[in-house]
This record gives sequence, structure tokens and C-alpha cells, in this order.
Amino acid sequence: MKARAARQLDAFLDMLAAERGAAHNTQDAYRRDLSDYVDFLARQGRDPGNAATEDLRAYLAALDARGMSAATVARRLSALRQFHKFLYVDRHRADDPAAALEGPRLRRSAPGVMSIAEVDRLLATAREGLDDEKRPLRERLRAARLHALLETLYATGLRVSELVSLPKSAARARDPFVTIKGKGGRERLAPLTGRAKRALADYRDLLEAVTPALAEGPFLFPADSDSGHLTRQAFARELKTLGVAAGLSAAQVHPHALRHAFASHLLQNGADLRVVQELLGHADIATTQIYTHVLDERMRAMVRDLHPLSDPPAKGE
Repeated sequence: MKARAARQLDAFLDMLAAERGAAHNTQDAYRRDLSDYVDFLARQGRDPGNAATEDLRAYLAALDARGMSAATVARRLSALRQFHKFLYVDRHRADDPAAALEGPRLRRSAPGVMSIAEVDRLLATAREGLDDEKRPLRERLRAARLHALLETLYATGLRVSELVSLPKSAARARDPFVTIKGKGGRERLAPLTGRAKRALADYRDLLEAVTPALAEGPFLFPADSDSGHLTRQAFARELKTLGVAAGLSAAQVHPHALRHAFASHLLQNGADLRVVQELLGHADIATTQIYTHVLDERMRAMVRDLHPLSDPPAKGE
């Protein structure tokens, strides 16, 4: 019974890779979630091929009893729905027991967004001491790398996994864009600001001077790691330390915060939501709509300030 479930799970993951271009990390996440579900069914003497809707409800109740958050339960439910829909469409079974399930209600909130002043302070702190020739070269290199990472992240809104794995060709001086291979193998272009390009060029010059052998590798931010490039965890640690030095809350400063700031500040200054969707690499506009609180505020201000019958703003508004 368990062997059959394993074959069904492998077939589902193969479909995700072949038809949807799911990345390895995505496939691994589905395997973890669905393996937990398969193990639960096995303890009840069932498998995905004969599970009933009540078995799925019992599994979701067990997740709740284990103290999992509503967001985690909702993610697991999404995996179950996709898995069982695949089993039905691919004729592994004649019905879909997940079709009637309802998930926990989630309130989608906007992310906590750093202000423009806070981002400026973070970048200014990262720039401090870059030209201090009294500092050891390796310290200056580490500072230059962090500065280049932050300028690039705020300029492009990349996912942190996309940022740390950029090829070194991304730092070519004449290119106004960097090509990103994002989720599902989808490619997009991200424009680089002049500040980001200068920070990257300065960092690469120092890297080639201090560690020429490392600079020969294929990555823009090479490191002595299994992947050959800087890890997300190492970047996050360095960013936390920088945030504290800039007088910001450690909880507030993380790689994703710069991506949030990139999107929110663009919308705040008049960018179109569809353009921001493309820049962020979101397949669905609904994902980008988490930032519409910015648009709502701007539209209210426009009606207040520009509508001919609107009351004039109160003093201090």
C-alpha cells in the first residue's frame, strides 16, 4: 500500500517538474508536505488511492492539534487539493475527495515595509568605511560585497535566492538590465540603477584584487560553499548585523524586507501594478496585490486633492 502511495507521489512530482516547471525547492516542499499526509493515512490503514473526504478532514484536524498555524494548514491543504486533482485527472482514482474541503480563513495582510528614510539609512551605513584604507582588505571586501548586495536588491526587488546566485555576467558595465531565471524557469529582465552598477563594479574590482581564484568562478557573489555562491543564511546574518548598526530593529531588517520596500516604494511613486508584477516575477497578479494598500492610500489622496467637489484637506493633512 505504501509503495503504491510512493509511486503516486513520484508521478505527481514528475508532473510538477515537466508541466509546471517547478523548481527543486518547490518539489522538495511538496514532497515533505505530502509525505506527512501519506504517513498519516498509512497509520489509518489507508492511502491516497482510497482515502475519503473524512480522512482528509481528520488529517487537517491533526495538523491543527499539532499546533500548526492557519497559514501552514492552508498550504498543506493546497498541496492535498493539487495532489488529489492530479490522481483524479490521471485516472489513479475515480473521484476527488479533496474537492469539497474548505480551508482555514486567512487574513492577508500587507508586509511591514521599511520607509525610504530607513532604506537610505541602511545603505548609508553599508557605505561607511568602504574607502578606509586602514581596514584589512578582507574586511573591506566583505563590506563591499554587502553594499553591492543591498544596492542590487533594492534596485531590482529580486528574491534572495535569485540575488545570491546571480552569474558574474550580471555585473557587465554596459548592460542596463540583468536577466533573472526565476521560479519555474521563467526568465525576466530587471533594470539596474547606476548606484547598483557602481557598487557591483567596486565590489568585483576588490574581489579580483583580494581573491583572484574565487573571482574566476561563474557567480557574481562567489563563496566557499556547496553551491559555490554566498548562501541566503550568510547574507541574512550580515544584514541583521548591519541593521543593528544602522539603529533599526533586527526583526525589521531581513532580505525580503528590501524586496517589499522595492515594490511598495515604486507603487507609492506611481508605478503600475502590472509593471511591478513583472519586476517581482509574480506569475499571478493576485500575489502582487498584497501591496495594494499603497495604491489605496494614493487613490484616496488623489480624490481628496484633485476631485472638483472634494472638501479641502484639513490643516495638517
